[in-house]
Amino acid sequence: MSEQIHPYEETFQVSTYECDLNRRWKPAAFFQHLTEAAGQHAARLGFGFESMYARNLFWVHARMKIQFYDFPGPEQQITIRTWPKTIQQKLFFIRDFEVLDSSGGRLAAATSAWLVMDASARRLIPPQSLDLELPTLSERAGLAEPLEKLAVPAGGEERLRSRAGYSAVDLLGHVNNSRYVEWICDSFPVEMYRTRRLDWIQVNYDREVRTGDEVRVLAQEAGAQLGLWSLEGINTSNDTRAFECMLQWKDGKA
Repeated sequence: MSEQIHPYEETFQVSTYECDLNRRWKPAAFFQHLTEAAGQHAARLGFGFESMYARNLFWVHARMKIQFYDFPGPEQQITIRTWPKTIQQKLFFIRDFEVLDSSGGRLAAATSAWLVMDASARRLIPPQSLDLELPTLSERAGLAEPLEKLAVPAGGEERLRSRAGYSAVDLLGHVNNSRYVEWICDSFPVEMYRTRRLDWIQVNYDREVRTGDEVRVLAQEAGAQLGLWSLEGINTSNDTRAFECMLQWKDGKA
């Protein structure tokens, strides 16, 4: 794990269909593009989906936290930069990100945690049991925060109920990580987005949701800190927690 590498970068224009009513790039688009950039970089390093699947393995996106500094708008040029950083808790492969504007200013920073699963047995494999010489940039941080468990209490108010259909699932047959973020964002009224914007969001993916499963999204304000919310997704098909989330709102659209 000691080989040094350069961060992977990709530059593109924000698509209009990925922006909201305030002309801001949607949070789910951040998750989707960061995850795609991670996959592209992993493939270049020899650990992409096809290479891993040939070894009966696949990556599982376990956690992600994004700190938003600004939201790009339609047709704005942005750059996503990503790199594998370290191993956390002897289990998680940590990968960090930066989202930059055309001048190199930070629009967002993120950190993510990934697990490796045996495709046949559907069980997690710890890094020390894998023959993966994945290079890292341990001295560099996009978001210098550990990705811990979230203390999301039970008993929130049901804000959304959705069934995982064709459009929600990926090539492995489970709900894509960005779809969870869409469900989370849809749990708040549109009027809230007119006066506030997200400061940060962390999503921990607990159990996969497969085609046909139904998920209830419960939300509640968390403690005394103004604008702090906790959410959880309950898979009613097997009565398990699919995901948990904490997020912070800021006043103002700017």
